Amino acid sequence: MIVVDTSVWVDVTRRPTSARARAFHQLLDADAVALALPVRIELMGGVGRKGRQEFRRALAALPVLRPSDETWRLIETWVDTAFDRGFRFSIPDLLVAALASELEALVWTLDEDFDAMETLGLIRRYDPA
Repeated sequence: MIVVDTSVWVDVTRRPTSARARAFHQLLDADAVALALPVRIELMGGVGRKGRQEFRRALAALPVLRPSDETWRLIETWVDTAFDRGFRFSIPDLLVAALASELEALVWTLDEDFDAMETLGLIRRYDPA
């Protein structure tokens, strides 16, 4: 399973004929994409009123990963580890990473903060290349 971060969704929308977009659609067709709740919220916030219902229906086909109490406990341990090594991450990025980790899924992102998370051993990144 691949948890696709907002950065990839935005890039694929802006460049629908790119190699990245083709790889993204292959994953969608293979039912290999999971949607972290923070990403869903960010995506819905970027859609205009006119296309919102259609977009919501399209997203409904994907499994949505929702944080539990255990997710938050995991994030707390990660924050200690990251801060001790000089790293600071946003709550949305930590949520996406923790939800992927709980599922033992890969994270597909263009956000460099996730490079540091991988270096710390918190996540594994997906590289379609």
